Amino acid sequence: MANSITTDKPHWTALAAEKKQRQLESIPHEWIVTPPSDSTLDVSAFPETCGLLNTREIEITNTSVDVLLEKLACAAWTAVDVTTAFYKRAIVAHQLVNCLTEIFVDRALARAAELDDYLKTTGQVVGPLHGLPISFKDQICIKGLETTIGYASWVGQYADENAVLIDILIECGAVPFVRTNVPQTLAWPETFNHVFGRTTNPYNRSLTSGGSSGGEGALVALKGSPLGVGCDLGGSVRIPSAFCGLYGLRASYGRLPYYGVRGTLEGQDSVLPVLGPMANSVVAIKVFMKAVINTKPWLNDPLAVRKKWDEDEYNLVDHGSGKKLCFAIMWDDGVVVPHPPIRRSLDITKAALQNAGHKVVDWRPIKHKLLGDITRDIWNAGSAEEYMITTSATGEPLITSMGLDAANVTVASFRPQNDGMTAYQLWQLQKLRQKIRKEYLDHWKATASETGTGRPVDAIICPAAPFVATPHGKNRYVDYTAVWNALDYAAAIFPVTTVDSTLDGKAPPHAFYNDFDKDVYEMYDPEKFRNAPVCLQLVGRTLEEEAVIRLTEIVDAALLAAK
Repeated sequence: MANSITTDKPHWTALAAEKKQRQLESIPHEWIVTPPSDSTLDVSAFPETCGLLNTREIEITNTSVDVLLEKLACAAWTAVDVTTAFYKRAIVAHQLVNCLTEIFVDRALARAAELDDYLKTTGQVVGPLHGLPISFKDQICIKGLETTIGYASWVGQYADENAVLIDILIECGAVPFVRTNVPQTLAWPETFNHVFGRTTNPYNRSLTSGGSSGGEGALVALKGSPLGVGCDLGGSVRIPSAFCGLYGLRASYGRLPYYGVRGTLEGQDSVLPVLGPMANSVVAIKVFMKAVINTKPWLNDPLAVRKKWDEDEYNLVDHGSGKKLCFAIMWDDGVVVPHPPIRRSLDITKAALQNAGHKVVDWRPIKHKLLGDITRDIWNAGSAEEYMITTSATGEPLITSMGLDAANVTVASFRPQNDGMTAYQLWQLQKLRQKIRKEYLDHWKATASETGTGRPVDAIICPAAPFVATPHGKNRYVDYTAVWNALDYAAAIFPVTTVDSTLDGKAPPHAFYNDFDKDVYEMYDPEKFRNAPVCLQLVGRTLEEEAVIRLTEIVDAALLAAK
């Protein structure tokens, strides 16, 4: 992906200030609202009470993606009206939780008008996503826009062409309309940078929205976008989805086109980043995946896997056609025990699945700590040098904590602790990871002896993190998601409940696995996590996206029936 780069770099502070000013000027003045005071933590209801959106716009932004597409296709709602409604709500969301980076109203509305004209003239939709506004994490290149990935040092670098996914979604009829905030370098499970600042959680602004697709998570949670696209290297779609109460999907390597996406650790091709949808319903995840895959993205991205949308797989032909499934619950990963709300959500899900007639067994994790350590070491093999090269020209400091109080922080392992390693040392890590992938494959296969279905476990259900959304600077553990990146397993997030101080009181101390496990236990206070969404993760095997989507629908239906 070519980006136009200026050679004489100003100081990072000047770049950040100038970019932030341009962002402010891109917000229509008539869409400025008076947000509640900082002491108001839950701002999830504000977009509908602030007075900016009319009754119809509130209805549009509360409509599920499948119904939106039906109304757009029959011209009951125009693409201009739908885009305007979501844009207004996105701008309100931004004033509440600071979730946006790129705002390009005129460009998006011009695209929507073209779609309306096409439908009116031909009587046909452009494609399966006709008129649907879609938001994107600030690393997915859109021609003519800057893509900073949270670096002040990259302000002024404009994309010369679209990422392949953008072209595909335009072909499908979508309307790209905003881009969303990320942490500097992307390599952090919270969202803060020197250019755009901190994104907060709409259900409790004292908590993080997660990361690195944290702007996306906060925006979609506030229904400022019907569908967002994030990127997941170690959990960056799933963590913000879980922290913000959404559905999200981490597809396997190459299932979605990645070419043209700017990222951190570019050239590292062992544990790869993947794009993934984030939405308020699982049906939106399916709609997105099916639309993109049906365009044959492998014709435009050399690393995209040549696999068509598989309706048999979606219908669970290899999983007993979805009848009497067997799920395995991983209660903890053998490293960190989850907080009480996570444990309660696992109990709720187990009971719901059993009531729906499915079998539930326990999952025994193997070598999760080793997998997590290997993955971090692979990422850190050259990351210190990359960060230094990226920031040195402007003097931009590397952020080493997401905490509010810089004087009282612990540097997390997401930043490299050394200068890297030799190529030979890296090869040994990759070799060991390959060996563990085979061990895990055999481990899963061996569960056929305990399921009672004649098949191995159909899916694993586990935490997405040992906690719900944490106070800022406190999300220091990603291995509940990162191990599945290392194994390249498809994984989805689904919501279960919210933190309840009565039901989720502090548990008595358990036998701690290690000092960090004790630290995580001691950070829990139900009042501190008030109103936070509680989500879980459903894990399938490599390139099983269709099955993972269908299995998530089944779990979702079981949870709904149990309420």
